[in-house]
Amino acid sequence: MSPELSLKLAAAVDGMPAFPKSVQKILELTRDVDCTPKDLVEVIDKDPVLMLKILKVVNSAYYSLPKQITSIGHAVVFLGFNTIKNLALSIAAIGMLPKHNAAGFEIQNYLLHSLSTAGIAKRLADRVDDADPMDCFIAGLLHDFGKVVFAQFMPDEFRAALQISKGNGSSLHLALRQEIGADHAEVGAMLVEKWRFPRDLIDTIRYQYGPEIRDTGMIACVFAANQISKRMDFGFAGNACVEELPAILAARLGGSLDEVQASLGDLTSIFEEARVFSRLESEA
Repeated sequence: MSPELSLKLAAAVDGMPAFPKSVQKILELTRDVDCTPKDLVEVIDKDPVLMLKILKVVNSAYYSLPKQITSIGHAVVFLGFNTIKNLALSIAAIGMLPKHNAAGFEIQNYLLHSLSTAGIAKRLADRVDDADPMDCFIAGLLHDFGKVVFAQFMPDEFRAALQISKGNGSSLHLALRQEIGADHAEVGAMLVEKWRFPRDLIDTIRYQYGPEIRDTGMIACVFAANQISKRMDFGFAGNACVEELPAILAARLGGSLDEVQASLGDLTSIFEEARVFSRLESEA
């Protein structure tokens, strides 16, 4: 990567908003084995916007709870600690997204794809020894965020890469490398590094494609979830090219992409949950 391109990408990443402090705190709690539901409730209660959005989703028809939930404490009781953590992170990621971009990149479909990938990656993590379901959810949620950076700050180049990918059926990350000299995995990793995410999550986003792909449980879960989400048309992130599992990842997951997908059973509930989350900002 040339010094000029490095500076251009760094400027684009710097143009993105900071991750909310409350959600940074939730991420810290996620990695604290002594964290209690009370700790989570206290953090969310100090962020009124986040609290109201969580309660809005919790009280939606999707969850069909027996009564109206009016506090985060009650939400944790009814839906569980991990569901509320995932919801808080999803809301934060959604809040980072621009309403419009000059590249014509369709944000709502992108969001559906990212949320669906997160849900599938979390489910896959249950079968991989060194993959944490919560970490896989976050990595799946953020795996394509570099595309948002390109759409916002390098729209002409990003639009051209989208057209190349669509025209010849190639993977978008290859088209981006051809058009820009770097792909969304590299830029996405730079962004989550700016947001002070853990190193293993940064590496999962940076090394999720091509010859650079690494043999880790989190990458296996996110890569497979991404391909399954694309195959099932769970949203759309600018690229319909479905890639087979590399041998090292197939070994971790116990089979080919077809076999892994079949073993997951019905994924409709994951997509429906993604639809609920993705409507947060559009209905705000």
